[in-house]
Amino acid sequence: MSRRRLTLCPPRPIDLLLRSCPLFKFLSPRLRSVAIGLSILLLATAAPAQPNPEPALSAPRIVTLDWTIAETLMGMGVAPQAVAQLSAYHDWVAEPALPDTVVDLGLRTQPNLELLADLQPDLILISPMFSNLAPRLNRIAPVEQLELYIPGSDTWEQMLQLTRDAARLAGQPQAGERLIAQAESILLAHRQQLPTATRPLLIVQFMDARHVRVFGENGLYQAVLEQLELENAWPGQTNSWGFAMVGIEELLGIDAQLVVVEPAPLGVQAQLADSGLWQTLPDVQNDSVISLPPVWSFGALPSAIRFADVLTHALVARHAQ
Repeated sequence: MSRRRLTLCPPRPIDLLLRSCPLFKFLSPRLRSVAIGLSILLLATAAPAQPNPEPALSAPRIVTLDWTIAETLMGMGVAPQAVAQLSAYHDWVAEPALPDTVVDLGLRTQPNLELLADLQPDLILISPMFSNLAPRLNRIAPVEQLELYIPGSDTWEQMLQLTRDAARLAGQPQAGERLIAQAESILLAHRQQLPTATRPLLIVQFMDARHVRVFGENGLYQAVLEQLELENAWPGQTNSWGFAMVGIEELLGIDAQLVVVEPAPLGVQAQLADSGLWQTLPDVQNDSVISLPPVWSFGALPSAIRFADVLTHALVARHAQ
């Protein structure tokens, strides 16, 4: 009868630990095996194996031609890789500011496609205003279109939907919900700070010394006024962007607090000093016109927050005078 040859395994750390115990040598071979087995079992149950961590997903490289989408991404803490017309963004949108790492793609309507291709973005976000560029942009990266200011729709609800859509495409759905919660919380706080006896507001922005945009239904300013429970004094029609282009003479006879949103074209302020029409407005005569810094009137939640901030501050300050 042949003997089977035993293959000895290298001693495991637990074996060595037990054999170093003075009492271990007095155990029978069978009890030694049992002791080693129980020790291994106890260690396995006491320290369960940790699951392998899932690899972190890198944020997609997103490019946009649209300032409203750019500000929404920034409001969620997602810096776009590139944006068109950076200097104009800083003039008209102002906040949230874009970091220095963001690449300028040139004109929004004629972006530098060669530069865009070199950036190798994962995704290009546009609004319907730039839909004619979609076929060429699609050759560089997938294109998604986000829509806002749809006639006949609730502007505030559209802003919330655009925020959620942008967050989903950026792979940051929770960031979108945080921005929405932040906006709702800030506007509620401002509503509680406002003076109770606030006059209806007539909100304008100069196009030249004789014409203004006057803001009403369908626009961002109107959506914020509704959230703040303030009244808009403009009784006329507006376009799908929420404004009408009118002459200064059409502001005459409207009993309201006049609010002017900057910026004004170069030289307009000097011309208004000599404008008989402008000087006949009651708030101009009383030196009670409220001037606000630039707020992107075609924006989304970040611009809505900014408009609520500057408007509330101005109204509270005026009431305190």
